[in-house]
Amino acid sequence: MVRPTLRSGSLKRVYRRTPGGKAVIHYEGGKPGRAVCAGCGRPLAGVPRLRSVELRGLSRAKKRPNRPYGGVLCSTCLSNAIARAVIKPALQ
Repeated sequence: MVRPTLRSGSLKRVYRRTPGGKAVIHYEGGKPGRAVCAGCGRPLAGVPRLRSVELRGLSRAKKRPNRPYGGVLCSTCLSNAIARAVIKPALQ
């Protein structure tokens, strides 16, 4: 019998074959939700929907967009933030 925490119906059962030729069941959680923009709440482009275990295997360039606030702000909110940062000091 498996651990009680693994008996949940929300976990996906994945069949894996061991090097000895035996088929075993691994229990995996579902996909996480989409990463959303901290400014407007829209889903972020370029951020994969993977669990942290799977994200560790990716290269840095595939984890997040390579720009300021990449993976935190969408492109629209980022351009607004940059415009505010440039315009505000000019007015003082």
